[in-house]
Amino acid sequence: MLKKLRITLAVIFSLLITLLFLDFTGTLHAWFGWMAKLQFLPALLASNFIVVAAIVVITLIFGRIYCSVICPLGVYQDGTSWIGEKIRKNHFRYRKNRKWLRYSIAIVFAVLLFLGLNWIAILIAPYSIYGRIASNIFAPVYQSINNIFAYFAERWSSYAFYHVDVYIKSLPIFIISLVYFIGITLSGMFFGRGYCNNVCPVGTVLGIFAKYSLLKPHIDAEKCKSCGLCEKNCRCSAIDSESKTIDYSKCVTCFNCIGKCNRGAISYRLVKSEKLKVKREDGGEIKDEGSTSRKMFLATIAGLATVSAVKAQEKIVDGGLAIIEDKKAPKRNTPLKPAGSQSLKNFTSSCTGCQLCVQSCENHVLRPSTKLENLMQPEMSYERGYCRPECTACSEVCPAGAIRKVSREEKSSIQIGHAVFIAKNCVSFNGEAECGNCARRCPSGAITMMHSDSDDESSPMVPIVNQERCIGCGACEHVCPARPFSAIYVEGNEVHRTI
Repeated sequence: MLKKLRITLAVIFSLLITLLFLDFTGTLHAWFGWMAKLQFLPALLASNFIVVAAIVVITLIFGRIYCSVICPLGVYQDGTSWIGEKIRKNHFRYRKNRKWLRYSIAIVFAVLLFLGLNWIAILIAPYSIYGRIASNIFAPVYQSINNIFAYFAERWSSYAFYHVDVYIKSLPIFIISLVYFIGITLSGMFFGRGYCNNVCPVGTVLGIFAKYSLLKPHIDAEKCKSCGLCEKNCRCSAIDSESKTIDYSKCVTCFNCIGKCNRGAISYRLVKSEKLKVKREDGGEIKDEGSTSRKMFLATIAGLATVSAVKAQEKIVDGGLAIIEDKKAPKRNTPLKPAGSQSLKNFTSSCTGCQLCVQSCENHVLRPSTKLENLMQPEMSYERGYCRPECTACSEVCPAGAIRKVSREEKSSIQIGHAVFIAKNCVSFNGEAECGNCARRCPSGAITMMHSDSDDESSPMVPIVNQERCIGCGACEHVCPARPFSAIYVEGNEVHRTI
């Protein structure tokens, strides 16, 4: 019963969190967006201490149930392990806890977050990894299936489905996500929760608390005959059937072992934490390493506490004025970040790189960065669309506080950047044709068309930007017919301001 309940909750959580990344309508976030905020790292970066404390308390009572129910990457590994068990039964085995590796990674992870080097830290963060896999691997497949239904629905005069653009937002990030997907899938099939046991910093931290949890799976040494069935089916490699012990820092309380034991030797019950010194059959002794664990516990928790305290199909508009060709992104000295991120520093230090905001952006403005200094974190560009003042989707879905929630009224007055005019690219200035697209489409009225020579009324009309009114939405850059580079582009502000 416990196992069935755990699996049911895990499937529900995993499915709904995955759908948050797949949903291109934006409707699911209103109902289930809170699930993303329950993830450990986003809650930590958002200084959501209630969620962090709740996860710790749950772990102290039930063990690492978070890893087997709430964490989508953990549940995904369970799924791949289940497939592996169908291919080869009873193939898991006990592996010693590599404490030096796990604690070293966790401490380095905390230091990276403290130094603001999130783009490195998120390479191993579980929620971030799963978000990138869902956004870059699962989403295109989901959208393609939707388009197939839309194709037939259109011919049956139905509006139940509609066509959406399917494209790779960033080829390097897609390749990185594909490598993660293949690696974790194969690792899960053949080694169970190898990532959880050796790499995951969240699992390491919660594993420290789990050692002192009230409820644990417990092996009755008198009933156990050391048949090894529980060990061979433990996806965490946490059970040593020879010594009849369980490594609770690795155990995720999945209850698989209880169901596999045909002697009723394993039960989930109240277990008093005590120093274990169990004699193995070969006469060796399992020594208590509580002192070392407590030191690593204090070091890791101190690091995380310090961190929390310190804290898209191309829509080409050519207007009939230019040869249609791909528009290229301009080189911006300061990258553009969405309204609500407040500043470049705040965004880069809080973003987990899960790309939930990228998936929610209906205007195809957000895409994962390929730059080393903010690798896989979202950045804005206006080749496929512009940031409509009335759209606040990204601020509504961010679970980590990198993009604070803003209203439509607030967004229309937040300046994330300012437009810059490049005369040599302008079709009007070069005498190719009369234009004025940028001025007509500017929602804030920040662009005015004036004669390039104020003393000559026959001189070509060019845009003049009022930078005090410009909010940096990118409408001008998007609709500019100049190719491959727009004659007007948006330069980001390091610190956003209200105008």
